[in-house]
Amino acid sequence: MKKTALIMAGGRGERFWPKSRKSLPKQFLSLTDDGRTMIQLTVERIRPLVEIEDIYISTNRDYKELVLEQLPDILPQNILCEPVGRNTAPCIGLGAMHIAKKYEDALMMVLPSDHLIKYQKMYLHALKEGFRIAEKGRNLVTIGIMPDYPETGYGYIRFRPEETDGGAYAVEGFVEKPDIQTAREYLQTEEYLWNSGMFIWKVSSILQNIKELLPDMYGGLSTIGEEIGTEKQEMTLEKVFPQLESVSIDYGIMEKAKDIYIIPGVFGWDDVGSWLAVERIQKSNESGNVVKGNIITIHSKNNIIQGGQKLIAAVGLENLVIVDTDDATLICDKDSTADIKMVLENLKICNREEYL
Repeated sequence: MKKTALIMAGGRGERFWPKSRKSLPKQFLSLTDDGRTMIQLTVERIRPLVEIEDIYISTNRDYKELVLEQLPDILPQNILCEPVGRNTAPCIGLGAMHIAKKYEDALMMVLPSDHLIKYQKMYLHALKEGFRIAEKGRNLVTIGIMPDYPETGYGYIRFRPEETDGGAYAVEGFVEKPDIQTAREYLQTEEYLWNSGMFIWKVSSILQNIKELLPDMYGGLSTIGEEIGTEKQEMTLEKVFPQLESVSIDYGIMEKAKDIYIIPGVFGWDDVGSWLAVERIQKSNESGNVVKGNIITIHSKNNIIQGGQKLIAAVGLENLVIVDTDDATLICDKDSTADIKMVLENLKICNREEYL
């Protein structure tokens, strides 16, 4: 069966401010030493499995030119620009409609555009296994990440360890982000995986589940689907898509559907959720500092310092995140990176849009 991919690339990446902005969000930045952006790496990773003409990018209109610039081989008609953000269920449904218009049915993987993967061969093996399970009946497959510490920033998926199909396990249920004690309990049971947001299914399977579980959304998507490839496509999308319910694929489908399987991922996954991820991605020096740019450190240790041509001299600093751009500088304690969003909220309140 034909293999296709939908890469979701509409996020703002606010936790990577001030590098990530409305005009250049995280997925279009290079955070690794090789200079390639996160969305470029995402596409490169799946090329052994999916032809370039069968890769779709879901984003918004503000980022269409960025996608064309960074991914020149993607077909322009495969760049799906949502008129407004409506969470992941409508996003995935729209992608499925476009693929269904091209193929009567096909396998479809759904991937975020801002993850990093360390072990490519193991990653591809997991995806191939996902395709194998998804091709059977109406199975919906997700990739779960084996947790190695009690993370409270991820959702978890409970699986039944005794019920397997090759390398896949039947899913017991999805759970929200836990507190630290609950996260520790999850690790002890060895029956929970981190929710990675990666999915594989047949187009017919996901559309049938949307039809049954989100019938109003399916009606709107079908209206859009009928006009794909016609002169009325954009007008219909503009009219109908904003009316769709804003709901995640987890809440709208995965928590309610049957025949859900999970494949444990052990391929060096990182969702690059905040500036702290830079310590896992880039090499630190002998003092534990992760630096990029024109940086001098004196009696400073365990800092993340990201700059450009401007000289940054750090003296006697410890456990800080310092990020310097042309028009804004972030100085933040590592333990407070979750509060960066409060800076953006303040900027919005003060109508300082030029810094967002």
